[in-house]
Amino acid sequence: MMTQGEMEAAVCEGISKFEQEYMGRGPKEVRCFLVGDMLLVRLQGVLTSAEQHLVKTLAPEKGRDLLKDVRTQLIEIARPTLEILIEKITGTKIISLHHDISTLTGEEVVIFTLAETPVFRTPAVSRSR
Repeated sequence: MMTQGEMEAAVCEGISKFEQEYMGRGPKEVRCFLVGDMLLVRLQGVLTSAEQHLVKTLAPEKGRDLLKDVRTQLIEIARPTLEILIEKITGTKIISLHHDISTLTGEEVVIFTLAETPVFRTPAVSRSR
């Protein structure tokens, strides 16, 4: 059984690998926060060069909307893969998935609502003398 920190680190590693394999580019940074039955994943530096160029060359709203639509579709198509990944790590079924991306900062957020709070072990307390 993992600690909460180990579980969060495993999710970060799994999501980073997923982004690399599925989207063609891994994030510069991934952070994961398990809060009760909610798992928040924050990815930074996820936009590809082509996506950055698209956003810069089209009208701001059009580029943003197009990129968000494409990323949302990709996440929905890959949802079964993501659910298996998260379920294997947390031991908990996924109820819902929410996603958004910022075309200005290149930050992406994925929130998983879990069927229950995952069970994890409490880290051992080291005793100093």
